[in-house]
Amino acid sequence: MRAIRILRRSIRDSFKSIFRNFSLSMASIICTTITLILVAISLFLSYNVRQITTTLEHELTVVVYLDFDVTEEQKIRIENDLKTMSTVEDYTMKSKEEWKSEIGRESEVFGSALKIFEENPLYDSIIVKVKNVDDLKETAEKLRTYDFVDSAEYGEGMVESIINIFDIISLGTISIVIALVVVTAFLISNTIKLTIFSRKTQIEIKRLVGASNVAIKLPFIFEGFTLGVFGSILPILLSIYGYTLLYNVTGGYISTKVITLVEPFPFVFIVSLFLLVIGSIVGMIGSWLSVRKHLKI
Repeated sequence: MRAIRILRRSIRDSFKSIFRNFSLSMASIICTTITLILVAISLFLSYNVRQITTTLEHELTVVVYLDFDVTEEQKIRIENDLKTMSTVEDYTMKSKEEWKSEIGRESEVFGSALKIFEENPLYDSIIVKVKNVDDLKETAEKLRTYDFVDSAEYGEGMVESIINIFDIISLGTISIVIALVVVTAFLISNTIKLTIFSRKTQIEIKRLVGASNVAIKLPFIFEGFTLGVFGSILPILLSIYGYTLLYNVTGGYISTKVITLVEPFPFVFIVSLFLLVIGSIVGMIGSWLSVRKHLKI
């Protein structure tokens, strides 16, 4: 019962302190709100970049063009070899006739141009999907060793650059999130410090009447928790409605359907929960650090 009374009193005192020091509390809440909005943006950016990178890696293929006079035996040979290659996930054989038909469906101009030729000028090909983006170069080089392979292309150089850029962006956003969390803890800690200084007399009275260390510290820790929760409300609302609106306006993709956004639900709720946890826990940690350092108890 005594523990429950201390807990109830601590919660009551924390709310009283917030309203008594309203300007300081609002400053802390506003700073926390701005920080958590930036954290939310970084989280959305980081997760979407990761999905785009994963999608690109999954969609990247090696396109193998066979010689114009390739034989059926040679086709069977390379197909059997592809089945045994450890780096190959899947492959699709496409004959020159299939290419001609597909080009004709996609473009009437090119389709009409191809009809001029007595013999189909296109090449038989194989579209090879690899298990990992790092296998692209190795697989392409291996396929180029066949004497009946005209070329094996996968966007050499450009692919590595794109993946590296996305990796750097993802790493950068994660670093920003960590830095912003530290800033949030620092801001709340400073607010609690000012609260402690303004309540020195009250703290001394509690000491004189024999209040325990826990009873003195708890109100400040709950105050930091409450400031963190209040500071996370607006970022949560903006995350849910803002990201959902962005997704609906863009149709779920940017520029091309290969670069797709993560679906809003349940993604926005996960981000919102993360923001609430960051705001509350970081608020408590900031308060605890401030109390431990400035209350010599």
